[in-house]
Amino acid sequence: MRIQQISVSGLFGIFDHVIPLNMDERITIIHGPNGFGKTAILRILNSLFNSQYSELIAIPFSKFRVEFDDNSSFEIIKDADDVEELENHAIIFTFYQLDSEPVSFDLQQRKIRDDRQPAISYSGDVIVERERTLPRFFSEEFIAVLKTYTNVQSKEEPEWLDKLKSNIHIRLIESQRLLNLVTNTSSRSERETPSILSTVSAYSNELAKLMQDKFKEYGTISQSLDRTFPVRVVKQQPSADLTDEQLRHQLNELEATRSRLIEVGLLDKDEDTEFQIQPQDIDESTKNALSVYVEDVEKKLSVFAEIASKIELLRKIINNKFAYSYKQINFSKDKGFVITTRYSFQLSNSKTLSPTDLSSGEQHELVLLYELLFKVQPNSLVLIDEPELSLHVGWQIQFLKDLQEITKLADLDVLMATHSPDIIQDRWDLTVELKGIEK
Repeated sequence: MRIQQISVSGLFGIFDHVIPLNMDERITIIHGPNGFGKTAILRILNSLFNSQYSELIAIPFSKFRVEFDDNSSFEIIKDADDVEELENHAIIFTFYQLDSEPVSFDLQQRKIRDDRQPAISYSGDVIVERERTLPRFFSEEFIAVLKTYTNVQSKEEPEWLDKLKSNIHIRLIESQRLLNLVTNTSSRSERETPSILSTVSAYSNELAKLMQDKFKEYGTISQSLDRTFPVRVVKQQPSADLTDEQLRHQLNELEATRSRLIEVGLLDKDEDTEFQIQPQDIDESTKNALSVYVEDVEKKLSVFAEIASKIELLRKIINNKFAYSYKQINFSKDKGFVITTRYSFQLSNSKTLSPTDLSSGEQHELVLLYELLFKVQPNSLVLIDEPELSLHVGWQIQFLKDLQEITKLADLDVLMATHSPDIIQDRWDLTVELKGIEK
Protein backbone atom coordinates (compact mmCIF):
# COMPACT_ATOMS: atom_id res chain seq x y z
CA MET A 1 0.00 0.00 0.00
CA ARG A 2 1.60 3.25 -1.18
CA ILE A 3 0.60 6.89 -1.15
CA GLN A 4 0.02 8.18 -4.68
CA GLN A 5 -1.41 11.68 -4.11
CA ILE A 6 -1.66 14.29 -1.36
CA SER A 7 -3.90 17.34 -1.34
CA VAL A 8 -4.56 20.12 1.15
CA SER A 9 -7.22 22.84 1.25
CA GLY A 10 -7.22 26.05 3.23
CA LEU A 11 -3.59 25.77 4.27
CA PHE A 12 -2.88 28.84 6.43
CA GLY A 13 -6.37 29.86 5.36
CA ILE A 14 -5.01 30.65 1.88
CA PHE A 15 -3.57 27.81 -0.19
CA ASP A 16 -4.96 24.75 -1.95
CA HIS A 17 -2.32 22.29 -3.20
CA VAL A 18 -2.44 18.93 -5.01
CA ILE A 19 0.74 16.79 -5.06
CA PRO A 20 0.77 13.62 -7.18
CA LEU A 21 3.71 11.36 -6.29
CA ASN A 22 5.98 9.81 -8.93
CA MET A 23 5.18 6.14 -8.41
CA ASP A 24 7.70 4.80 -10.92
CA GLU A 25 10.73 7.01 -10.25
CA ARG A 26 9.87 6.99 -6.51
CA ILE A 27 11.17 10.53 -5.98
CA THR A 28 8.91 13.59 -5.88
CA ILE A 29 10.20 17.14 -5.37
CA ILE A 30 7.97 19.99 -4.24
CA HIS A 31 9.16 23.56 -4.70
CA GLY A 32 7.72 27.02 -4.45
CA PRO A 33 8.17 30.39 -2.72
CA ASN A 34 8.69 30.69 1.02
CA GLY A 35 5.45 30.59 2.97
CA PHE A 36 3.50 28.44 0.49
CA GLY A 37 3.48 25.43 2.83
CA LYS A 38 6.17 22.98 1.70
CA THR A 39 7.35 22.16 5.21
CA ALA A 40 3.81 22.28 6.62
CA ILE A 41 2.64 19.59 4.18
CA LEU A 42 5.49 17.30 5.21
CA ARG A 43 4.71 17.89 8.88
CA ILE A 44 0.99 17.19 8.49
CA LEU A 45 1.70 13.91 6.69
CA ASN A 46 4.26 12.86 9.28
CA SER A 47 2.09 13.79 12.25
CA LEU A 48 -0.89 11.95 10.82
CA PHE A 49 0.78 8.56 10.38
CA ASN A 50 2.99 8.83 13.48
CA SER A 51 0.17 9.90 15.83
CA GLN A 52 1.70 13.30 16.62
CA TYR A 53 -1.73 14.85 16.62
CA SER A 54 -0.75 18.11 18.31
CA GLU A 55 0.94 19.10 15.05
CA LEU A 56 -2.35 18.68 13.22
CA ILE A 57 -3.76 21.21 15.63
CA ALA A 58 -0.78 23.56 15.32
CA ILE A 59 -0.90 23.86 11.52
CA PRO A 60 -3.96 25.70 10.16
CA PHE A 61 -5.76 23.93 7.30
CA SER A 62 -9.35 22.94 6.57
CA LYS A 63 -8.91 19.62 4.74
CA PHE A 64 -6.05 17.21 4.10
CA ARG A 65 -6.49 14.19 1.83
CA VAL A 66 -4.22 11.20 1.13
CA GLU A 67 -4.95 8.85 -1.78
CA PHE A 68 -3.48 5.36 -1.99
CA ASP A 69 -2.61 3.07 -4.89
CA ASP A 70 -5.44 0.65 -4.02
CA ASN A 71 -8.06 3.37 -4.71
CA SER A 72 -8.71 3.97 -1.01
CA SER A 73 -8.25 7.39 0.58
CA PHE A 74 -7.95 9.09 3.96
CA GLU A 75 -9.23 12.55 4.80
CA ILE A 76 -8.92 14.97 7.71
CA ILE A 77 -11.43 17.78 8.10
CA LYS A 78 -11.06 20.51 10.70
CA ASP A 79 -14.37 21.98 11.81
CA ALA A 80 -12.89 25.35 12.80
CA ASP A 81 -11.75 28.47 11.01
CA ASP A 82 -9.30 29.47 13.77
CA VAL A 83 -6.95 26.88 15.28
CA GLU A 84 -7.28 28.57 18.66
CA GLU A 85 -10.98 27.64 18.65
CA LEU A 86 -10.35 23.90 18.27
CA GLU A 87 -11.20 23.24 21.91
CA ASN A 88 -14.88 23.28 20.97
CA HIS A 89 -14.67 21.88 17.46
CA ALA A 90 -14.09 18.53 15.81
CA ILE A 91 -11.18 17.09 13.86
CA ILE A 92 -12.68 14.30 11.78
CA PHE A 93 -10.65 11.43 10.25
CA THR A 94 -12.48 9.52 7.50
CA PHE A 95 -11.29 6.45 5.58
CA TYR A 96 -12.85 5.62 2.19
CA GLN A 97 -12.59 2.21 0.49
CA LEU A 98 -14.19 0.79 -2.62
CA ASP A 99 -17.32 -1.28 -1.96
CA SER A 100 -17.33 -0.23 1.71
CA GLU A 101 -19.05 2.43 3.75
CA PRO A 102 -16.76 5.28 4.91
CA VAL A 103 -15.61 5.03 8.52
CA SER A 104 -14.87 8.07 10.68
CA PHE A 105 -13.14 9.01 13.90
CA ASP A 106 -13.49 12.25 15.87
CA LEU A 107 -10.09 13.09 17.32
CA GLN A 108 -11.43 15.93 19.50
CA GLN A 109 -13.93 13.69 21.31
CA ARG A 110 -11.33 10.99 21.99
CA LYS A 111 -8.60 13.24 23.37
CA ILE A 112 -7.08 11.98 26.60
CA ARG A 113 -5.68 14.04 29.43
CA ASP A 114 -2.96 12.53 31.57
CA ASP A 115 -1.18 14.84 33.99
CA ARG A 116 1.40 12.20 34.86
CA GLN A 117 2.78 11.90 31.32
CA PRO A 118 1.87 15.00 29.31
CA ALA A 119 2.56 14.64 25.62
CA ILE A 120 3.28 18.35 25.40
CA SER A 121 5.18 20.65 27.73
CA TYR A 122 5.90 24.33 27.26
CA SER A 123 9.06 26.11 28.28
CA GLY A 124 10.06 29.59 27.22
CA ASP A 125 9.46 30.01 23.51
CA VAL A 126 9.36 26.37 22.41
CA ILE A 127 7.03 23.44 22.70
CA VAL A 128 8.57 20.10 23.65
CA GLU A 129 6.62 17.13 22.37
CA ARG A 130 7.74 13.51 22.47
CA GLU A 131 11.43 14.33 22.78
CA ARG A 132 11.18 16.92 20.00
CA THR A 133 11.30 20.66 19.97
CA LEU A 134 8.89 22.32 17.55
CA PRO A 135 10.81 25.34 16.26
CA ARG A 136 7.98 27.81 15.99
CA PHE A 137 6.34 30.46 18.15
CA PHE A 138 2.71 30.53 19.30
CA SER A 139 0.43 32.88 21.18
CA GLU A 140 -0.27 32.24 24.85
CA GLU A 141 -3.92 31.55 24.01
CA PHE A 142 -2.96 28.88 21.52
CA ILE A 143 -0.47 27.32 23.96
CA ALA A 144 -3.29 27.01 26.48
CA VAL A 145 -5.42 25.16 23.93
CA LEU A 146 -2.53 23.01 22.77
CA LYS A 147 -1.72 21.89 26.31
CA THR A 148 -5.19 20.39 26.68
CA TYR A 149 -4.46 17.89 23.92
CA THR A 150 -2.36 14.82 24.45
CA ASN A 151 -1.64 12.10 21.93
CA VAL A 152 -4.46 9.64 21.41
CA GLN A 153 -3.35 6.27 22.70
CA SER A 154 -3.46 3.46 20.16
CA LYS A 155 -5.94 1.45 22.24
CA GLU A 156 -8.39 4.38 21.99
CA GLU A 157 -8.17 4.54 18.22
CA PRO A 158 -10.53 2.50 16.05
CA GLU A 159 -9.12 -0.69 14.60
CA TRP A 160 -9.31 0.59 11.03
CA LEU A 161 -7.15 3.60 11.87
CA ASP A 162 -4.57 1.54 13.71
CA LYS A 163 -4.39 -0.90 10.78
CA LEU A 164 -4.04 1.91 8.24
CA LYS A 165 -1.15 3.50 10.11
CA SER A 166 0.57 0.13 10.47
CA ASN A 167 0.52 -0.26 6.65
CA ILE A 168 1.96 3.17 5.88
CA HIS A 169 5.45 3.96 7.14
CA ILE A 170 6.48 7.60 7.18
CA ARG A 171 9.75 9.15 8.35
CA LEU A 172 10.41 12.87 8.39
CA ILE A 173 13.99 14.09 8.06
CA GLU A 174 13.74 17.65 9.26
CA SER A 175 15.78 20.66 8.22
CA GLN A 176 17.25 20.81 11.72
CA ARG A 177 19.25 17.58 11.59
CA LEU A 178 22.40 18.20 13.61
CA LEU A 179 20.95 18.09 17.12
CA ASN A 180 18.82 15.49 18.89
CA LEU A 181 16.51 16.44 21.73
CA VAL A 182 16.28 13.53 24.17
CA THR A 183 14.70 13.28 27.58
CA ASN A 184 16.40 12.20 30.77
CA THR A 185 14.52 11.23 33.92
CA SER A 186 15.74 12.70 37.19
CA SER A 187 15.77 10.11 39.98
CA ARG A 188 14.87 12.75 42.53
CA SER A 189 11.87 14.34 40.88
CA GLU A 190 11.10 11.55 38.38
CA ARG A 191 10.58 14.31 35.84
CA GLU A 192 11.66 14.13 32.25
CA THR A 193 14.02 16.93 31.27
CA PRO A 194 15.17 17.54 27.69
CA SER A 195 18.85 17.56 26.72
CA ILE A 196 20.62 18.21 23.42
CA LEU A 197 22.94 15.67 21.78
CA SER A 198 24.95 15.82 18.56
CA THR A 199 23.14 13.73 15.96
CA VAL A 200 26.31 12.72 14.13
CA SER A 201 27.84 11.37 17.38
CA ALA A 202 24.61 9.57 18.27
CA TYR A 203 24.49 7.91 14.85
CA SER A 204 28.16 6.93 15.07
CA ASN A 205 27.47 5.12 18.33
CA GLU A 206 24.32 3.60 16.90
CA LEU A 207 26.13 2.19 13.86
CA ALA A 208 28.81 0.69 16.11
CA LYS A 209 26.07 -1.09 18.04
CA LEU A 210 24.45 -2.35 14.82
CA MET A 211 27.79 -3.72 13.63
CA GLN A 212 28.44 -5.38 17.00
CA ASP A 213 25.00 -7.00 16.96
CA LYS A 214 25.60 -8.41 13.49
CA PHE A 215 29.01 -9.74 14.57
CA LYS A 216 27.40 -11.46 17.57
CA GLU A 217 24.78 -13.00 15.29
CA TYR A 218 27.57 -14.17 13.00
CA GLY A 219 29.35 -15.75 16.00
CA THR A 220 26.22 -17.56 17.15
CA ILE A 221 25.62 -19.06 13.69
CA SER A 222 29.29 -19.98 13.39
CA GLN A 223 29.26 -21.89 16.68
CA SER A 224 26.11 -23.77 15.69
CA LEU A 225 27.48 -24.78 12.29
CA ASP A 226 30.95 -25.67 13.60
CA ARG A 227 29.51 -28.07 16.19
CA THR A 228 27.73 -30.11 13.54
CA PHE A 229 30.33 -29.77 10.78
CA PRO A 230 32.00 -33.24 11.21
CA VAL A 231 28.66 -35.09 11.21
CA ARG A 232 27.44 -33.25 8.11
CA VAL A 233 30.69 -33.96 6.26
CA VAL A 234 30.33 -37.69 6.94
CA LYS A 235 26.69 -37.70 5.83
CA GLN A 236 27.27 -35.54 2.76
CA GLN A 237 26.69 -37.45 -0.46
CA PRO A 238 29.19 -36.84 -3.28
CA SER A 239 27.87 -34.50 -5.94
CA ALA A 240 28.78 -35.44 -9.47
CA ASP A 241 27.48 -32.06 -10.69
CA LEU A 242 30.03 -30.02 -8.69
CA THR A 243 33.24 -29.69 -10.68
CA ASP A 244 36.67 -28.81 -9.30
CA GLU A 245 36.52 -25.53 -11.21
CA GLN A 246 33.17 -24.60 -9.69
CA LEU A 247 34.42 -25.35 -6.21
CA ARG A 248 37.53 -23.22 -6.75
CA HIS A 249 35.30 -20.39 -7.99
CA GLN A 250 33.09 -20.65 -4.89
CA LEU A 251 36.10 -20.54 -2.58
CA ASN A 252 37.48 -17.50 -4.39
CA GLU A 253 34.11 -15.78 -4.12
CA LEU A 254 34.04 -16.40 -0.38
CA GLU A 255 37.51 -14.92 -0.01
CA ALA A 256 36.42 -11.86 -1.99
CA THR A 257 33.36 -11.46 0.25
CA ARG A 258 35.50 -11.80 3.35
CA SER A 259 37.89 -9.11 2.06
CA ARG A 260 34.92 -6.85 1.37
CA LEU A 261 33.62 -7.30 4.93
CA ILE A 262 37.06 -6.51 6.34
CA GLU A 263 37.16 -3.38 4.20
CA VAL A 264 33.92 -2.03 5.70
CA GLY A 265 34.87 -2.97 9.27
CA LEU A 266 32.49 -5.89 9.85
CA LEU A 267 35.22 -8.53 10.10
CA ASP A 268 38.71 -8.28 11.57
CA LYS A 269 41.72 -9.12 9.41
CA ASP A 270 42.69 -12.03 11.61
CA GLU A 271 39.13 -13.36 11.85
CA ASP A 272 38.44 -16.87 10.54
CA THR A 273 41.84 -17.78 9.16
CA GLU A 274 40.35 -20.94 7.64
CA PHE A 275 39.12 -18.68 4.85
CA GLN A 276 42.71 -18.58 3.62
CA ILE A 277 42.49 -22.07 2.05
CA GLN A 278 44.10 -22.04 -1.36
CA PRO A 279 42.20 -24.55 -3.55
CA GLN A 280 44.85 -25.92 -5.86
CA ASP A 281 44.68 -29.71 -6.04
CA ILE A 282 41.19 -30.75 -4.96
CA ASP A 283 40.72 -34.52 -4.96
CA GLU A 284 37.55 -36.52 -4.39
CA SER A 285 38.42 -37.12 -0.74
CA THR A 286 38.39 -33.38 0.05
CA LYS A 287 35.59 -32.28 -2.29
CA ASN A 288 32.80 -33.33 0.10
CA ALA A 289 34.35 -31.54 3.06
CA LEU A 290 34.97 -28.39 1.03
CA SER A 291 31.44 -28.32 -0.38
CA VAL A 292 30.01 -28.45 3.17
CA TYR A 293 32.51 -25.81 4.22
CA VAL A 294 31.41 -23.51 1.38
CA GLU A 295 27.74 -23.86 2.34
CA ASP A 296 28.55 -23.09 5.98
CA VAL A 297 30.59 -20.00 5.22
CA GLU A 298 27.93 -18.66 2.85
CA LYS A 299 25.38 -18.96 5.67
CA LYS A 300 27.74 -17.22 8.12
CA LEU A 301 28.54 -14.32 5.84
CA SER A 302 24.94 -13.85 4.69
CA VAL A 303 24.31 -12.26 8.10
CA PHE A 304 26.29 -9.22 6.92
CA ALA A 305 24.80 -8.90 3.42
CA GLU A 306 22.33 -6.06 4.02
CA ILE A 307 24.38 -3.94 6.41
CA ALA A 308 27.53 -4.38 4.28
CA SER A 309 25.75 -3.08 1.16
CA LYS A 310 24.50 -0.04 3.05
CA ILE A 311 27.88 0.73 4.60
CA GLU A 312 29.57 0.37 1.21
CA LEU A 313 27.18 2.83 -0.42
CA LEU A 314 27.45 5.29 2.48
CA ARG A 315 31.25 5.04 2.34
CA LYS A 316 31.35 5.58 -1.41
CA ILE A 317 29.08 8.63 -1.40
CA ILE A 318 30.63 10.27 1.66
CA ASN A 319 34.24 9.76 0.58
CA ASN A 320 33.42 11.22 -2.81
CA LYS A 321 32.19 14.33 -0.97
CA PHE A 322 34.91 14.45 1.69
CA ALA A 323 37.80 14.13 -0.74
CA TYR A 324 37.78 17.88 -1.41
CA SER A 325 38.71 18.59 2.22
CA TYR A 326 41.26 15.75 2.46
CA LYS A 327 39.07 13.66 4.74
CA GLN A 328 37.77 10.13 4.47
CA ILE A 329 35.39 7.94 6.42
CA ASN A 330 35.73 4.31 7.43
CA PHE A 331 33.81 2.22 9.93
CA SER A 332 34.55 0.01 12.91
CA LYS A 333 32.59 -2.11 15.39
CA ASP A 334 34.09 -0.14 18.26
CA LYS A 335 33.70 3.47 17.11
CA GLY A 336 31.16 3.48 14.30
CA PHE A 337 32.32 6.39 12.11
CA VAL A 338 36.11 6.55 11.81
CA ILE A 339 37.03 9.86 10.20
CA THR A 340 40.58 10.73 9.24
CA THR A 341 42.16 13.74 7.63
CA ARG A 342 45.35 13.53 5.58
CA TYR A 343 47.93 16.24 5.35
CA SER A 344 49.73 14.24 2.66
CA PHE A 345 48.96 11.10 0.72
CA GLN A 346 50.86 8.94 3.18
CA LEU A 347 48.67 7.00 5.58
CA SER A 348 51.19 7.54 8.38
CA ASN A 349 50.37 11.24 8.31
CA SER A 350 46.63 10.76 8.85
CA LYS A 351 44.88 12.14 11.91
CA THR A 352 41.67 10.79 13.44
CA LEU A 353 38.85 13.29 13.90
CA SER A 354 35.74 13.22 16.04
CA PRO A 355 32.48 13.21 14.03
CA THR A 356 31.66 16.59 15.60
CA ASP A 357 34.88 18.01 14.07
CA LEU A 358 33.23 17.83 10.66
CA SER A 359 31.83 21.02 9.15
CA SER A 360 28.10 21.65 9.38
CA GLY A 361 27.71 20.75 5.69
CA GLU A 362 29.63 17.49 6.15
CA GLN A 363 27.54 16.62 9.20
CA HIS A 364 24.29 17.42 7.35
CA GLU A 365 25.28 15.12 4.49
CA LEU A 366 26.40 12.27 6.74
CA VAL A 367 23.33 12.47 8.98
CA LEU A 368 20.91 12.65 6.04
CA LEU A 369 22.45 9.70 4.21
CA TYR A 370 22.69 7.64 7.39
CA GLU A 371 19.01 8.23 8.14
CA LEU A 372 18.01 7.15 4.63
CA LEU A 373 20.08 3.97 4.77
CA PHE A 374 19.81 2.88 8.40
CA LYS A 375 16.83 4.56 10.06
CA VAL A 376 14.08 3.84 7.55
CA GLN A 377 12.41 0.50 6.97
CA PRO A 378 11.77 -0.75 3.41
CA ASN A 379 8.64 0.46 1.59
CA SER A 380 8.55 3.67 3.62
CA LEU A 381 7.81 7.15 2.37
CA VAL A 382 10.64 9.42 3.49
CA LEU A 383 9.95 13.14 3.81
CA ILE A 384 13.05 15.33 3.44
CA ASP A 385 12.89 19.01 4.26
CA GLU A 386 15.47 21.22 2.54
CA PRO A 387 18.23 18.69 1.73
CA GLU A 388 20.37 21.54 0.37
CA LEU A 389 21.04 23.06 3.81
CA SER A 390 24.76 23.80 4.34
CA LEU A 391 25.70 21.97 1.12
CA HIS A 392 27.81 23.73 -1.49
CA VAL A 393 26.66 23.70 -5.09
CA GLY A 394 28.77 20.71 -6.13
CA TRP A 395 27.17 18.51 -3.49
CA GLN A 396 23.69 19.75 -4.38
CA ILE A 397 24.24 18.84 -8.03
CA GLN A 398 25.20 15.29 -7.07
CA PHE A 399 22.46 14.83 -4.44
CA LEU A 400 19.68 13.53 -6.68
CA LYS A 401 21.93 10.89 -8.27
CA ASP A 402 23.03 9.73 -4.81
CA LEU A 403 19.41 9.65 -3.68
CA GLN A 404 18.42 7.46 -6.63
CA GLU A 405 21.06 4.90 -5.64
CA ILE A 406 19.83 4.91 -2.06
CA THR A 407 16.12 4.55 -2.91
CA LYS A 408 16.94 1.55 -5.08
CA LEU A 409 19.05 -0.17 -2.43
CA ALA A 410 16.84 0.68 0.56
CA ASP A 411 13.49 0.30 -1.29
CA LEU A 412 12.10 3.75 -0.43
CA ASP A 413 9.80 6.43 -1.79
CA VAL A 414 10.91 10.02 -1.23
CA LEU A 415 8.98 13.29 -1.05
CA MET A 416 11.27 16.26 -0.54
CA ALA A 417 10.85 20.02 -0.31
CA THR A 418 13.57 22.25 -1.71
CA HIS A 419 14.34 25.78 -2.85
CA SER A 420 17.41 24.70 -4.80
CA PRO A 421 17.42 24.41 -8.61
CA ASP A 422 20.84 22.78 -8.23
CA ILE A 423 19.17 19.85 -6.43
CA ILE A 424 16.63 19.51 -9.24
CA GLN A 425 19.11 19.95 -12.13
CA ASP A 426 17.36 18.80 -15.32
CA ARG A 427 14.80 16.57 -13.53
CA TRP A 428 11.88 18.99 -13.56
CA ASP A 429 9.73 16.00 -14.50
CA LEU A 430 10.02 14.92 -10.86
CA THR A 431 8.78 18.24 -9.49
CA VAL A 432 5.46 19.67 -8.33
CA GLU A 433 5.26 23.45 -7.99
CA LEU A 434 3.21 24.90 -5.15
CA LYS A 435 1.37 27.92 -6.55
CA GLY A 436 -0.46 30.84 -5.02
CA ILE A 437 -4.05 31.96 -5.48
CA GLU A 438 -5.11 32.33 -9.10
CA LYS A 439 -6.03 35.94 -9.88
